[in-house]
Amino acid sequence: MPMNDPDAPVTGGWIAPLVSTLVTVPMGLLALFFAGLSPMACDSCNAAEADRFDASFAVAFPLLGVGLLVALTLLITSWALPRRTRNQARRAGFALAAPLTVVLTAVLFAALLDTP
Repeated sequence: MPMNDPDAPVTGGWIAPLVSTLVTVPMGLLALFFAGLSPMACDSCNAAEADRFDASFAVAFPLLGVGLLVALTLLITSWALPRRTRNQARRAGFALAAPLTVVLTAVLFAALLDTP
């Protein structure tokens, strides 16, 4: 077997997806938890503020859900790629993209939310 064989198995191919899983899943759960608590920010709002908050939450919360699904898809893809030399960079890229997607989604959620 040549040294540069793209189909050669990689022994440490599970490390990047594992680290990504250990980072992405708690971050995603925390983002979902805080997004679920965010309607309490408008408990003492008047009617106009509450309407603006509800309108922004109706857009921001589904976007958070879609972003977390994208992060989950990236995470599953990093695990599903075969552990071969040719896929080593792809696996690491997908593993790195998953937590970054959670962070980007949480920042976007916070930016879209019209808090009083």
